[in-house]
Formats: sequence, structure tokens, C-alpha cells
Amino acid sequence: QVQLVESGGGLVQAGGSLRLSCAASGTFFAINTMGWYRQAPGKQRELVALITRGGSTNYADSVKDRFTVSRDNTKNTVYLQMNSLKPEDTAVYYCAARPFIPSIDYWGQGTQVTVSS
Repeated sequence: QVQLVESGGGLVQAGGSLRLSCAASGTFFAINTMGWYRQAPGKQRELVALITRGGSTNYADSVKDRFTVSRDNTKNTVYLQMNSLKPEDTAVYYCAARPFIPSIDYWGQGTQVTVSS
């Protein structure tokens, strides 16, 4: 079992920055992939950014060059640095983690990010 606790959401003006954190705890050998998804009202959940244990990253086109995902494997923590925020980035952001064993996705409870224009 993996428990994920997110922090760092909030209200920010357009052009501002926020940093999200997500710490994993529980009983597991090691986490392979960690990352972030988001869901805006009336829309489906979408990928924001993923990072593997080795540091390979994958970003949604809409956040490339603005968001940076990173992780600290010693702390089982993943971060999302969000710069140049836009109103369309407003959503609930969910942390996700997939251990090597079992290879299934675990989810955090979500943290609200609101960007005002």
C-alpha cells in the first residue's frame, strides 16, 4: 500500500508561481513512476507531468517550458514547480505513484490550484 499526501496548492494571480509537493509513505519496495495529473471542472483528468525513478520526464504540451517535475528518491517525494501560471491551469491537481511491485497506480486526495486573471 502507498499513501500519498499532497501540499502546496492555493490561489495565485496569472503569471505567478506555485510549488506542489507529494510525499509517499507505506509499505513498498520502491516507486517507479511518480507524477501529477489535473482535473478541471467539467473536464476529464489529464496528465501534467511524470518522472521515472531514473529521472526521465514526460510533460503535457500545455505545460512544457512552464512546469518542472522533480523528485527526491530518498524522501519518496515528487515536486511540481509551476511558473507563468495561466487561468486555464486552474484545476485539482492529483499526485500519482506506481511502485515496481505491485505495478498499479496510487492516487493522492488532490490539491486545488486556482489561477486568477
